[in-house]
Formats: sequence, C-alpha cells, structure tokens
Amino acid sequence: MVGEIEIIYSQNFIDYVDELTLVLYRLKYFSFIESSYHYTDKIYDFVDENIDKPISRQSPKAFQKFGAFYMKYKANENTTWYIFFDRRDNRFLVNHILNNHTGIFPELFLE
Repeated sequence: MVGEIEIIYSQNFIDYVDELTLVLYRLKYFSFIESSYHYTDKIYDFVDENIDKPISRQSPKAFQKFGAFYMKYKANENTTWYIFFDRRDNRFLVNHILNNHTGIFPELFLE
C-alpha cells in the first residue's frame, strides 16, 4: 500500500508510559486505574493520528539524542508532552517523551 505509515515505539517509551500510568494512579491524579490508562492511551492515540502530519518540528541540538524530531501534545491546561521520534520515509521510531513539568528543556518553550 502506497503511503502507509509504520510506527514503532521504543521499549524506553513504552516503559515510561507504562510507569506513568501507575504513578498517576498512585499519586491520586486519577481515582480509578482505568482513568489513568485512558490518559496514557490518549498519548498513543495522539501519536498514531498525528505523527505523519506537519505539526512536528526539528529537535533542538541538545535534544537530538532523543530523536531528530518532536511534536507537542497538550494533554490538559497544565501539561504538555514532548514526544521525540526519528523518521525514515513513512517509518517512525518513537523514542522518548518528556513533559513541561520536568523543567529541563526551556528551549522547547521558545517556539
């Protein structure tokens, strides 16, 4: 099929999101574990639906170790996720994810 995309999630990304699901529930951001899973499932949905759209940007040099490109996913009013990936033609490798609460990448906010 022409134009079909392939998305591969690195084990690092999968492990992080899996742990995030549990942490959000343990810290009582969500009352039910199902709600926490729903929150993290929406991250995957966003990637699946948007990774081939022209919303991604080239990663700043300091963050290229996470991937050549990144895209922003605004999960809610307080949290924005930065999803880093590499691309070759229609194949995408999703490598890493950070959010605005970590405070380690202010240059991503200068867009």
